[in-house]
Amino acid sequence: MEKSINAIRFLGVDMVNEANSGHPGIVLGAAPVMYELFTNHLKITPNSPTWFNRDRFILSAGHGSALLYSTLHLSGYEISLKELKNFRQLGSITPGHPEYRHTEGVDSTTGPLGQGIGNAVGMAIAESYLRNTFNKGDLNIVDHYTYVLCGDGDLQEGVALEAFSLAGHLKLNKLIVLFDSNDVQLDGPTHEATSDDIKTKFESMNWDYQRVEDANDLSALRKAILNAKNTDKPSFIEVKSIIGFGSKKQGTSATHGAPLGKEETLEIRKAFGYEEEPFKISDDIYRDFFEKIVARGDRKHVEWVEMMDEYHELYPRDFERFEHIINREINVNFDALLEDIDVDTKEATRVSMGRILPKLSEHLVEMVGGSADLSGSTKVKGINGNFTYDNPTGRNINFGVREHAMAAITNGMVLHHLKAFAGGFLIFSDYMKPSIRLSALMEIPSIFIFTHDSVAVGEDGPTHQPIEQLSVLRSTPHLVTIRPAHANEVNHALRYALESKRTPVAIALTRQDVRITNTLDYATFKQGAYIVKDHKEIDGILIATGSELELAVETSDYLETEHQIKVRVVSMPSMELFNKQPEKIKNAILPPEITKRLAIEAGATGLWYRYAQHVHGIDQFGASAKGEDVLNYFGFTKENIAKRYLEIK
Repeated sequence: MEKSINAIRFLGVDMVNEANSGHPGIVLGAAPVMYELFTNHLKITPNSPTWFNRDRFILSAGHGSALLYSTLHLSGYEISLKELKNFRQLGSITPGHPEYRHTEGVDSTTGPLGQGIGNAVGMAIAESYLRNTFNKGDLNIVDHYTYVLCGDGDLQEGVALEAFSLAGHLKLNKLIVLFDSNDVQLDGPTHEATSDDIKTKFESMNWDYQRVEDANDLSALRKAILNAKNTDKPSFIEVKSIIGFGSKKQGTSATHGAPLGKEETLEIRKAFGYEEEPFKISDDIYRDFFEKIVARGDRKHVEWVEMMDEYHELYPRDFERFEHIINREINVNFDALLEDIDVDTKEATRVSMGRILPKLSEHLVEMVGGSADLSGSTKVKGINGNFTYDNPTGRNINFGVREHAMAAITNGMVLHHLKAFAGGFLIFSDYMKPSIRLSALMEIPSIFIFTHDSVAVGEDGPTHQPIEQLSVLRSTPHLVTIRPAHANEVNHALRYALESKRTPVAIALTRQDVRITNTLDYATFKQGAYIVKDHKEIDGILIATGSELELAVETSDYLETEHQIKVRVVSMPSMELFNKQPEKIKNAILPPEITKRLAIEAGATGLWYRYAQHVHGIDQFGASAKGEDVLNYFGFTKENIAKRYLEIK
């Protein structure tokens, strides 16, 4: 046992030394925690690494990736010694922080502190919802725990505290957090930055709290984890450890993020009685991990497969729905459910979303989500009541005012294969951006629905009027941002988000009513841009999104009536989708020879210059007044847009 723990320690430290980069402190201090958790508690098997009913493990303290990679290697996952030697090197599967989809056995991308805790809360919500939705009698096809290893830094991040608070409120009793409590962070002792009473803090948030005095005391740790499995609350286990355990500067921040060096590592090896050379592992160590992890996990997996066969026979309809969730397959007739709304009807796009979300949810059991104390305004709300401990099949998550955690929790639910969505005002995408970025990095189809998408918000003023937010979202790699112009585009935007398997989608919607200018089919919408109004011969092009499409059509009509000028109108709900189109399609919509173009959007102008030499937008903060007055103030009238167009030479 001690030899196996040291194998975790020294593989991790050797990786850091080889790369001359990394974090050895947590490796030396927390290796016993990883050994105990993996060998005696985690229900996993590398022979089926994505088994749906496996326990989830999140290393929220993602800087300790060497600790995770060494444990996964010893546990039998597809991470070779060669890859351990390539730690933090270009092209390796052992990057500086754990990355989902990149490394087998990694359940979430972590590193930005606190994010993993939010993800874990989302996974625990998903497990509870699916368990209570699908399990029948003694056929517990969903029944697992979510474990987290976090550090002091995680506990200081606001996102983590938001997530902890919600988890305690929801009594997520299959969530177990192990806190590597070593009283040290990068800049020095934690007492220089915080004086929290951890026990009181977590108990006040409705968590079960336990403390293990020594990370090396595996029997005490085992007892604490077993106790955690028998509570009706989420569990927080504080494990006192020594950062850089065994090194010359153990217990200090000097061991946090700098290699120990091969000479000192050799001295620690000798002191620990560990005779293996760097990156050499004896067969008895591999055998220990195999017997305690792989053999046990394989048995559990076989039992689950047999249970699934029985479930299939007894409950074929529910089995089919569950299989769709496992395979991330959407089984719904969108064309039958999402009907076109008549042209000239006026409706805010947030209202359109609020109308179709519940309709689709009735047909997709995997749709779960909610808003950050804003559902009355955003219209973004799950069905079947609030998800609670007493109503675990409720599909509305009452996130409260916790935007940052809401996004991280949504990512966790999506990692657990739900079609999860989060709602909020576009301005507060600022609070959610770190989690949105991680959804894009992980290539998971999280759905972020934003309303109040322009200065038309009105009286709430510049604090609530988004200007740069659309540009920030559009600049995020692998994120698709959609700003629908009206209800018919909203239908297709939500369909695109639900059908996505590897791309998160942000949808920006209006507070104010907008006129439905046209109908369109889904194939046209997926081009990202299309022609709304056209002529055989055109003088130029107006390009618009969202509520400004109605203004563009009105301006085109005005130019035709008052000046006998014929202008094409293009709706561009998604720059990202348009940019992916073949040149033939892009040139048909925006012919290169037609250079007289004006883009119109009530937000930052910068990105629009890719499509037009002239842009009418807003590159300053807004103003507090009625929405119509603010739009008029910034020149969003047909007369002013026509004037801007006529000035183009």
